[in-house]
Amino acid sequence: MTDPVSHPPALLRFVDAVMLPVPNLEDGLGFYRDKLHHELIWRNDAIGQAGLRLPESDTELVLSTNLGAAVNWLVASVADALNTIVAAGGTIVAEPTNIPVGKVAVGADPFGNQLVLVELSKGRYSTDASGQVVAVEPENAG
Repeated sequence: MTDPVSHPPALLRFVDAVMLPVPNLEDGLGFYRDKLHHELIWRNDAIGQAGLRLPESDTELVLSTNLGAAVNWLVASVADALNTIVAAGGTIVAEPTNIPVGKVAVGADPFGNQLVLVELSKGRYSTDASGQVVAVEPENAG
């Protein structure tokens, strides 16, 4: 019997969100929340986004008024993920940018597929009873 080969952990941890563009949050929520029955998790009017629960997954359905359709991959570190992608033959499409919950950047594989990379280094949204974002709470807060 041979020893198992040790590999570093996989870069893409899981699908954090599937983002879909909507003309405005009210119309988007009217369809996805009210007619398709997805529960509102959070809403941030300041950035034109709302997160809805996918009931059998930790992945969120995020409606956005200013971003296109995309799969958002959770990574431990956006900077490290970009370095790994470039070292593997990929490219940087968009440099890291601060977002309320951490950082986001876009890389691409050698085949032109864009990888939206999200790091939740600042935490997750905390909401009021209506789902409106009121703060970002560190993951270990409790």
